[in-house]
Amino acid sequence: MGRAEERKARQRGGRRAAPGRRSSPPAAPGTPEILESPGGTTRTVRAPQAEGGTRAERRKAAAKGGAVKDGKPAKGRIRRLFTWKKMLGTFLGLCLLGIGGFIVLYMMVSVPAGNSLAQTQSNVYKYSDGSVLARKGTVNREIVDLSKVPKDVQHTFVAAENKSFYSDNGIDLKGMARGLYNTARGRGTQGGSTITQQYVKNYYLDQNQTVTRKLKELVISLKVDREKSKDEILAGYINTSYYGRGAYGIQAAAQAYYRVDAQDLTVQQGAYLAALLQAPSQYDWAVAGPIGKRLVQDRWNYTLNNMVGQGWLDKSKRDTMKFPVPKEPKAASGLEGQKGYLVDLANTQLENQLMKTQGLTRSEAEAQVVDQGWTITLNIDPKRQAKLEAAVKSQLTGKLDGKKRTVDKNVQAGAVSVDPKTGKIVALYGGIDYYKHYTNNATRADYQPASTFKPIILAAALDQDAKTQDGKEINANTVYDGTSGRPVKGSDIAFSPPNEDDADYGDITVQTAMNKSVNSVFAQMGVDVGMKNVMKVADDLGLDTTNLPAVPAQTLGSMGASPLEMAGVYATLDNHGKKVTPTVLASAEKTGRKVDPPDPIGDPVISMSAADQVTSVLTGVVDDGTAKVSVAQNPLRKGQQVAGKTGTSDNNKSAWFTGYTPDLVTSVGLFGEDYKKHSQVSLTGATGLIPGTGRINGGGYPAQIWATYTFGVTKKQKFDLNTDLGAAVQPTESPSKSETPSETPSETPSQTPTKSVPPSDTPSNSPSQSSTTTAPPSNSPSNSPSQSPTGGITDNPLDPAADDFQ
Repeated sequence: MGRAEERKARQRGGRRAAPGRRSSPPAAPGTPEILESPGGTTRTVRAPQAEGGTRAERRKAAAKGGAVKDGKPAKGRIRRLFTWKKMLGTFLGLCLLGIGGFIVLYMMVSVPAGNSLAQTQSNVYKYSDGSVLARKGTVNREIVDLSKVPKDVQHTFVAAENKSFYSDNGIDLKGMARGLYNTARGRGTQGGSTITQQYVKNYYLDQNQTVTRKLKELVISLKVDREKSKDEILAGYINTSYYGRGAYGIQAAAQAYYRVDAQDLTVQQGAYLAALLQAPSQYDWAVAGPIGKRLVQDRWNYTLNNMVGQGWLDKSKRDTMKFPVPKEPKAASGLEGQKGYLVDLANTQLENQLMKTQGLTRSEAEAQVVDQGWTITLNIDPKRQAKLEAAVKSQLTGKLDGKKRTVDKNVQAGAVSVDPKTGKIVALYGGIDYYKHYTNNATRADYQPASTFKPIILAAALDQDAKTQDGKEINANTVYDGTSGRPVKGSDIAFSPPNEDDADYGDITVQTAMNKSVNSVFAQMGVDVGMKNVMKVADDLGLDTTNLPAVPAQTLGSMGASPLEMAGVYATLDNHGKKVTPTVLASAEKTGRKVDPPDPIGDPVISMSAADQVTSVLTGVVDDGTAKVSVAQNPLRKGQQVAGKTGTSDNNKSAWFTGYTPDLVTSVGLFGEDYKKHSQVSLTGATGLIPGTGRINGGGYPAQIWATYTFGVTKKQKFDLNTDLGAAVQPTESPSKSETPSETPSETPSQTPTKSVPPSDTPSNSPSQSSTTTAPPSNSPSNSPSQSPTGGITDNPLDPAADDFQ
């Protein structure tokens, strides 16, 4: 071939070589071939791969990158599988499959007959022995036509729940997708439903959180939106929803919260009812805590602001609106006396369990519990319940006369009795009557527990192996300076709490300090242990310390606590440190369903030795301290071992005695609550039977109620303690030299009371009243200070000047 032909061949991409120029045998398949041109130059040409050979050889050749087909590299298996055409086809196929499945589902699922009324039925509540406590189930519902509901009030529900209600097709696809995903993952719900969907769930379906139910909800909502007008759907929604207080529907809710008919509701009132639907019990103003009240006001503001945004409410009018505080609730019939308190607590604990196990919201849990045909068995022992009620009446309420003394109208009592081995609440006192006082005094946590908190400080010290500032181990025999107003050492926050009546005790042991409830000692001990450690142990034992500051003032029991919580704390001590979470709920059953509460007995939260030493120390409070007269010297005692602690808050707004025997823990609290304004007020002067200042102390009426009840329902037993410290195993310090008893049912009685005179049912069971009340206090340390409060008392529980008495 000439040069011209060779050039043309190169231009055509050819690779022709001059014949007869090979100087070596043919190369093996896949080996590059050396070619010579007529001009003497050489070129390397990639040789073609072998077409034959085994499959393994071909794979190896392909792996080396040598496989060429039509001048292009061969594609790998994965690339051949995931081409863009195949992926697009698969996606479109899945879409078509989903659409087809939804069409089939849409055709198969029809709109069922409404069933909410048929499902609403009575709950039956039983005592632990199977006898009927109460039967609750008369449905408080009255359907009203939407025309009877003011248009502005209608808009409050739309603004609160579903602003696009009037324009959407009845469903929220994004919210449904999130709900289906969370349900499949077992995470419960996170809202997002339209008003149509909520109406469908309330009226046509049930509250079960399953994928099947949610798919039905989706289909039925689409059909209902097509078949019904928006006004019909809205009317159904506001008439079937549950608003709390046993009220179903807007008419019942209007009466329950504002004593008016639905047609007379204002926009402000309608916005509150709309806000309630998110969490009826939590947002009920009568029982809501500070957080619940803040949340419902935020929801109320959110609703009205949305109305302004939608053009349904003039902004200038909105700016003048004030939150409409609802009226006090009226209890339903059949829940008189203590029944209502017991039923409400049982419902709440059942709802809590459903929320925990099924991921329900509070509103959903309430809808599943209230009037839904449950048979609910409580742990309440009817005999002990009757004894507790009788003890409160004989020792307190029977002595109150509101016509003679206004302060008597302000006295509220609450009590909870728990079996420490099982955690069962065997008796509960919530107030004078569920109809007359809706708030449950046994579960309210808005009053200070005062000095009943001191055992928690000692428990933290013992469990943490804490030491004093000079390196001495803290136990019952550790000596502290009991000087009143002594500045606490080692704290970044200055704190100098006075003792009651500014009494100085000098150097005293922890045992004596507990007996006398000496503030200065336990304030220093709290700092020695570390207030963060103290608050953690308090939380572990059963108090809710969330967001509470770990400051020395907490040693005075300045946080809020309920008799239920304090009973749980002391039950854990009685149970040798194993956590006790008191429960009133034994079981709950309905057709095809049963709910068992969690085990009330948990793992140890403090060591056995720490718990037992605290118990040992607390026997000294009864035998040689602030509960001596009402408990230790009570003729009903008959040698029964008792541990316990009194407490009286600043300004005498609360008074406590929480005590226990080996088989029973009972916490009794008295609370001063203004009978009109419901604000906290002093108990001083109540009953008119306390001479002198008239101060109500924890060692007075609370301890008397406790003793009358406990000694009537327990058997004589001894504590089995794993400790060799404390009053239960060794004598306390010598009695005070003072032989003049206080003139009131003192929490710090004289150490030599007259034992020949048994205590009566009245405050006269205190030491003699013959002492002179006008005598100035001695300059020497006294173990029996008078009961008049000191000056400088403040209402601020975290103010260093605030005083916690005994």
